[in-house]
Amino acid sequence: MKDEVIESAVTFHDLQWDTDFFSVTCAKAILHKPVTRLEWDCLRERFGNYQFISIENRNSEPINAQLIGRETTAFLADVNIQFKKKIDAPSTMPEGIKIYQAMERDERIVDMADFPFSKFTEDPKLARRDGAEVYRQWLINAFGKADKFYAVAKGSDGQLNGYLLHSYLDKTCTVELIGVSSKLAKGGIGSSLMKAVEYAASQRGCDELKVGTQLRNMGAINFYQKCGCKQVGCHQVYHLWNL
Repeated sequence: MKDEVIESAVTFHDLQWDTDFFSVTCAKAILHKPVTRLEWDCLRERFGNYQFISIENRNSEPINAQLIGRETTAFLADVNIQFKKKIDAPSTMPEGIKIYQAMERDERIVDMADFPFSKFTEDPKLARRDGAEVYRQWLINAFGKADKFYAVAKGSDGQLNGYLLHSYLDKTCTVELIGVSSKLAKGGIGSSLMKAVEYAASQRGCDELKVGTQLRNMGAINFYQKCGCKQVGCHQVYHLWNL
């Protein structure tokens, strides 16, 4: 995947994985700040080359939202809330949790995948193209990858109680997906997983953790706030179809 920068306000790139998965040509445009008329016209011209475009309006910029609503048929599919936390790691790794790099595939993790809030299911056209399987496939694709790490929580009986998929870039640790057994919801497993990842990240010299979730996912928002994360962004995500 090769990123292209149009002037300074827009990043645009193909989504090859999405194209293969959904069987429609996909691209993504990220609007970093208010776009000029020239930038917008250039971008709209590029939209015509794809069947599906995800448009991320960073910080829900009103000028961009007006252009999208007035001059395209795109609809608001998601509002992504971004959180960050300055890592304040515990002195020891929480008990019952291990970190695996390039972890071998574990069907218990795949079976535990349950993500009720997803732009891939709330968009009817993506839902009909197996949108509900996207996050499960995300987990599967992470197995065996050297740049992907799983924090895994197990009980005294060896039962898998939860997982947290994460990755690193420079001094930042990104929480990608987290899941806890429905039998142990609100039992502290999720908090322990977050503490374990903070501990591991601090050992790697990271000073920051980041994570994103949907505006409608109040459970996740409350959880990340409880873990000490602070909201730093609120990005609109529009879907544009050319079918």
